[in-house]
Amino acid sequence: MALFLSGSEQATIEFAREYSKTLRGGDVVLLKGEMGAGKTVFVKGLAQGLGIDDEILSPTYAYMNDYYGKLYHYDCYRLSCGEQAERLGLTDYFYADGICVIEWAENIADVLPQNCKRVTIQKLGSSNRKIIYE
Repeated sequence: MALFLSGSEQATIEFAREYSKTLRGGDVVLLKGEMGAGKTVFVKGLAQGLGIDDEILSPTYAYMNDYYGKLYHYDCYRLSCGEQAERLGLTDYFYADGICVIEWAENIADVLPQNCKRVTIQKLGSSNRKIIYE
């Protein structure tokens, strides 16, 4: 595990852009943090690092946003079990060539692949964040 201290939203984006260089197609990243911690901000940086210029929005109501098969951004907050994710076809993308980033992954823990990477974002104040990653 490693640690990065971010002092701003832009610093979080820049860190995530660099972190994206460590990822390979097929990687699954579990992104943990309370509401408002900056999870979607982190995904914006990942997307930039992957060459995606689209506006990155939280997929709360869509469950998953697909960015050109390069990045699959999940929000599993409204799911209560892995079986729901399977029925929605969300687990199919775990074995595709893109990178899956999953918010609220604990809600579907029973269907997650092995060897997931983990990133935790903790709020330290209005703009300061502690990012713990592997």
